[in-house]
Amino acid sequence: MIELSQEGGIWTVTLNRPDKANALTEDMLRELCEIMERAGDARAVILTGRGRIFSAGADLEAARAGLAVSDLWERLSTAIAVLPGLTIAALNGTLAGGAMGMALACDMRIAVPGAKFFYPVMKLGFLPQPSDPARMTALIGPSRTKLILMGGQKILTDEALAYGLIDRVVAPEALLESAQMLCVDTIAAPQHIAQGIKAMCQ
Repeated sequence: MIELSQEGGIWTVTLNRPDKANALTEDMLRELCEIMERAGDARAVILTGRGRIFSAGADLEAARAGLAVSDLWERLSTAIAVLPGLTIAALNGTLAGGAMGMALACDMRIAVPGAKFFYPVMKLGFLPQPSDPARMTALIGPSRTKLILMGGQKILTDEALAYGLIDRVVAPEALLESAQMLCVDTIAAPQHIAQGIKAMCQ
């Protein structure tokens, strides 16, 4: 249910469980961790999904069994955040719950029109992943972060773009191509230059 393709230095990782809103099971989450932990040689990594929802977060049954508070979420977002290559979340639809962490850890986020963004962790009785509030605050500021995490608000695409939660809105049929185009200059540059620029932007 996790697809990986490698071409021209770009690793494309695709969540493929559209019949379940790409909700993540423990096995899927663990596989994502393992892929990202060995992606250090990738010049760029694109994270996307099948269907109309990027991910609803934890699979409901798995969440009830403890996945909602698993350290695998933090392991995944950390693995993405430390990658030396360019990382892009190509959000094919709504992003919810614990899945927010992997997108926040990416260098860029592009999304299709109509996508929604929400993280109902407080309502469900859990704390967010440790690094998520800080990463979200760095992007959109503390008040808007509290609007999502404490106010329980669903943020629509245009609002997310205005906030800086996402960087660009792209038509669904052009999503993956747009993500690939954002990688072109990074792929063409000497690797140490591309990685050096990313490090300078931290």
